[in-house]
This record gives sequence, structure tokens and C-alpha cells, in this order.
Amino acid sequence: MDLAVFILLEITYAIAGLVLISLGLAVVFGMMRVINLAHGEFLMLGGYAAIVSTQAGLNIWLAMLIVAPLTVGLVGLIVERLIIRFLYGRMLDTMLATWGLSLCLIGLVTLIFGNTTTGISTPIPALQIGQFQVVGYNLFIIVVAAVMLAGIYALLRFTDWGLIARAAMQNADMADALGINPSRVYMLTFTFGAALTGLAGGVLAPLTGIVPSIGATYIAKAFITVISGGAAIATGTLSAALSFGLVERITTLLSSPV
Repeated sequence: MDLAVFILLEITYAIAGLVLISLGLAVVFGMMRVINLAHGEFLMLGGYAAIVSTQAGLNIWLAMLIVAPLTVGLVGLIVERLIIRFLYGRMLDTMLATWGLSLCLIGLVTLIFGNTTTGISTPIPALQIGQFQVVGYNLFIIVVAAVMLAGIYALLRFTDWGLIARAAMQNADMADALGINPSRVYMLTFTFGAALTGLAGGVLAPLTGIVPSIGATYIAKAFITVISGGAAIATGTLSAALSFGLVERITTLLSSPV
């Protein structure tokens, strides 16, 4: 029984981790068809925002849940206004621009913080399940992923902003004729996606530590999850994360020494 609970928690954590690193990208790609190759670096910035704030004396929970998403959301807003808004409908140009942005961000952060791993300790102690020890912070990751999924689903499905955003993305000219400002919707959507990414980077920082090149470890998994999930942002991301997380964690457990 203890082993079954341990395995279930490990699988659920793997799924939650994929959901976290993918949701911001799913919002941007699923709604705007913008391929943001700097997505991994946005995660990295969220991690640094949380760590630097914590080291400066701010409460770790405020650093992860407030400072990280606000910081990366602001970065996303600036990037959208200065770069992305001129490239809508030009997917290749957007890819090249965000790839260049990712290289600039890596170089800038390396210049400021160096190329060493920086971290903070997890604020939740380990839990004992029978003879197995579970990282208590993993349970927090699972809760955050579930809340983010439910929140995004409700926002897009049941709010006026969700309806307006979907209308603007599907037919910008018609939305403009109805008095909706597509440019403003695009700006808010990209900023929101960046903030979600920053939140993910912030809450994952205590587990992974942060180094300027850490985005490379996230980007492939995030893109595979989002593309496999299809057009449905919340449910598609969840279904893809379920599949890949299950396979990844079971493979890891089976290959681990007994």
C-alpha cells in the first residue's frame, strides 16, 4: 500500500511538473499561434526573480507566488510591445526573433549572476510514507498545477475576457468591427502567458535550482506537451501531460535500482 501511494505521488508530480512548464506556452501558442523560443528563458527569469527576492529578505512564498509572475509578466509586456506585435502572422520571423531574445537573455543573466547554479531551500519538509520518503514540496507543486489548470479553464470558458480573447484570436477583423481592440487583447494574452511562465519558474526554483542555461532543459518538454495537446489549452495540456508524465515517471521508476 505504501509503495502504491509513493508511485502514485511520483507520477502525479511528473504530470504536474509538465503542466507547470507548459501552461504559459500553451496560452501564447494556443491562442496567438506565436512560437516563443524564449519560453525557457522566461522560466529561468521567474526562478531568478524568486531566488533574488528571497535572498534579499522577502518571504519565500511572496517571492515565488507574487514577485516571479509579476516580474516575468512585465518582461512579457515589454517584449510584446517592442518585438512580438510587429510579427503577428509571421511565424518564422517570430521564431527567429524569440530565439535571438533567448540568447540575449542567457547572455545578460550570465553576465549578472555568473554561470553557476543558484538555489533556495524548499519551504516544506519531506514526508514519510511507510518506508518511503517523499519530497513534501512536490505536493505543493501538484496543488499549484491543479489550481492553474482550473483557473485557466474557468477564465477562458466562463469570463467575458475569455470570450473576447477567443473572438479576437479567431477573427481579428470581426472583433475590431464589434469594438474589440485586437492589439490590446494580444498584449494582455502574451503578458498573461509570460506571467504564468514566471509563476512556474518561481515555484520550481527551490527544487531545481537556477542557472542561466536552465531554459534548455524545459523548452523541449514544454513544446512537445503543448503541440501534442492540440488547440484545447487547459484540457489539451492536461491530457498530453498525463501521457508523457506517466510514461516518463514509470520508465524512471522501473530503471531505478531496487
